[in-house]
Amino acid sequence: MADRPEFQQKQYAFAAHIRDPHNVPAPEGIEDRRMAIYRNLFFNNLKSLLATFYPVLRKLHDDDRWNRFIRQFMRAHRAQTPYFLQMPEEFLNFLRDEYQQDVDDYPFLVELAHYEYSDLALRVTDKVNNLDGIDPDGDLLANVPVKSALAEMYAYQYPVHRISTDYLPKEPSAEPVFITIYRKSDDKMGFLEMNPVTAGLLNAIDENEAGRNGEELLRDYAASIDFRNVDAFISHGATALEEMRQLEILTGTRSN
Repeated sequence: MADRPEFQQKQYAFAAHIRDPHNVPAPEGIEDRRMAIYRNLFFNNLKSLLATFYPVLRKLHDDDRWNRFIRQFMRAHRAQTPYFLQMPEEFLNFLRDEYQQDVDDYPFLVELAHYEYSDLALRVTDKVNNLDGIDPDGDLLANVPVKSALAEMYAYQYPVHRISTDYLPKEPSAEPVFITIYRKSDDKMGFLEMNPVTAGLLNAIDENEAGRNGEELLRDYAASIDFRNVDAFISHGATALEEMRQLEILTGTRSN
């Protein structure tokens, strides 16, 4: 650090102390009362910001535990952005890649953080649906179903959408928990827990580069899972497709 200009050396020393005041001394020549203002300002602002964006995670931890999360985040993580509104993603990256979980941490800690962040990310995304050539009322079997750009499906080991102070699962679910988070055209948010078959159908729609219509997708899917009663499968699939359209997980159809 000695080859940096003096003012940068002071900036780095100042930031290092703010990050870890218990282990890194304050820069020389600054009154501790003044440094305390900055220490508290940075820490409390970040603590409050992340509590706002991770409300369930915050509610599950007492003040001491939450403060330790924030201090470890400040001390260990090197953020790639200066913007406060991008700090929630940085915090998720910290929990996922750098944080060493304690034995008394919740086993679903990272998954819950991911779920809460994914909800936030979809709320603020600037993605829009291109509705050119889309028929919102089109036949979902005869035409090509189109997934909304404002719907994201995730697979979790824990039912993160149900976790609260009254429900704290200790073991993973027997099967993956598929959750689709979506934002409707009126900007209202929602989520849909899907069974594995419906989740597979939505994934097939999302990856449908060949432009198969809904019935073709369902027939292919039935064959892939060796479902013998194809007509019944298509009937149930049509109901699932319509539910997804009503929720705006699907925007409609386009011609094949």
